[in-house]
Amino acid sequence: MAQAEIGLIGLGTMGSNLALNIAEKGHTIAVFNRTVSRVDEFKANAGALTDRIVPCHSLDELAATIRPPRPTILMVVAGQAVDDQIANLRQVLSPNDIIIDAGNADFNDTRRRFAELAGTGLTFIGMGVSGGEEGARHGPSIMVGGTQESWHRVEDVILAISAKYNGEPCAAWLGPDGAGHFVKTIHNGIEYADMQMIAEVYGLLRDGLGMSAKEIAPVFSKWNDGRLNSYLIEITAKVLEADDPATGNPVVDIILDRAGQKGTGKWSAIEAQKLGVPATAIEAAVAARVISSMKTEREAAQAAYGRTSGNIRIDRDRLFHDLELALFAGKIAAYAQGFAVMDAASKAFDWNVPLPTVSRIWRAGCIIRSQFLGTIADAFSSGSVANLLMAPAFVQMMGEAHPSLRKVVSIAAEAGLPVPALSAALAYFDGYRQGRGTSNLIQAQRDFFGAHGFERIDQPGAHHGPWSYSA
Repeated sequence: MAQAEIGLIGLGTMGSNLALNIAEKGHTIAVFNRTVSRVDEFKANAGALTDRIVPCHSLDELAATIRPPRPTILMVVAGQAVDDQIANLRQVLSPNDIIIDAGNADFNDTRRRFAELAGTGLTFIGMGVSGGEEGARHGPSIMVGGTQESWHRVEDVILAISAKYNGEPCAAWLGPDGAGHFVKTIHNGIEYADMQMIAEVYGLLRDGLGMSAKEIAPVFSKWNDGRLNSYLIEITAKVLEADDPATGNPVVDIILDRAGQKGTGKWSAIEAQKLGVPATAIEAAVAARVISSMKTEREAAQAAYGRTSGNIRIDRDRLFHDLELALFAGKIAAYAQGFAVMDAASKAFDWNVPLPTVSRIWRAGCIIRSQFLGTIADAFSSGSVANLLMAPAFVQMMGEAHPSLRKVVSIAAEAGLPVPALSAALAYFDGYRQGRGTSNLIQAQRDFFGAHGFERIDQPGAHHGPWSYSA
């Protein structure tokens, strides 16, 4: 029987493409699927790669096929299905074997599974994979959490199948237990914010200026040649340009305005709240998707309140310039928030996540890849940075861009066009740079109704106000 370097369970879209990627890079892979007929079908359709694919019709056969210590990738639906597969694998695997969850898992589940396998002889890797179907097949960005020993066992395979940026693999070990899945979660949170802000700018062009999808497409295409160069801007231009074969209309115009979500954006917002780190652009993006799902209610509200004209009367070229800079400023704020959350989690869970490495492995393969990730890597490599907004390069970029963000948010508000993520990004920036804010009043209120006490600016210790009654 052929000895495989690695195994994989779950031959859905992502699992199939990842398996083909592994085989194409010269590694023999054993595959298993709950619906066993899918295994033989997969091998039969593997073409020139068929010799590196070993079909297995049971977990016993899978275990017997992989060279010890056996690494086995799970590409199954997050949640109970992962726990079920782990329980099944524990019956057939041996000490030092490695179970790798490569799905979009809640990092809390990853930490729990890592702890549950401690002492069993088996070890666990939580591996975030970004890039969608295309990335899985030809090179994703890969974020690994687990022991360094288990990482070294699979390192050659993972580095080989990852995306490459100027020849550098976009995969890395980022820390123990849930570190990899946490970083992937925040990646997706930033992705939510980035996509929402792009959609908001599209809305201003469509509803504010009355531009068609075909007219908007070259605007994004031009922006992709400049400071906004990124995968999401690139595909936005392509999406807006595409026609629906059935109707001949732009595809985007026949798509229902209800956005789906699988939970990772929500997890980002929840974990940011738990850690006490503001991630307002991400939170706004999650909320916007929820509002988008309320289609019937939105239509009723429009009937009740009327629809704003939405007309923006301003020089188009000037608005295009401000929209580009506003989107850039919002993007910086979203990345700053995401990296701040990762930094806080790294300290809270003692992961020591290398933020420059995270930036570098996101430069290719992943959904949020963009040209300024190299600048982010340089910023975190140059020394201690409390927040990305304080890195000199970003102080300069944000200084240039934030006036346009302010104009765009104002224009949108006047026109009655929603820009929740851009607005949240602006409020975050303004709040972050306000040396003396307004929370002194909140502290006074808290002390008045609850005797919570407050700090004074002129002397240390806890103090109370002169009020003699409470609510």
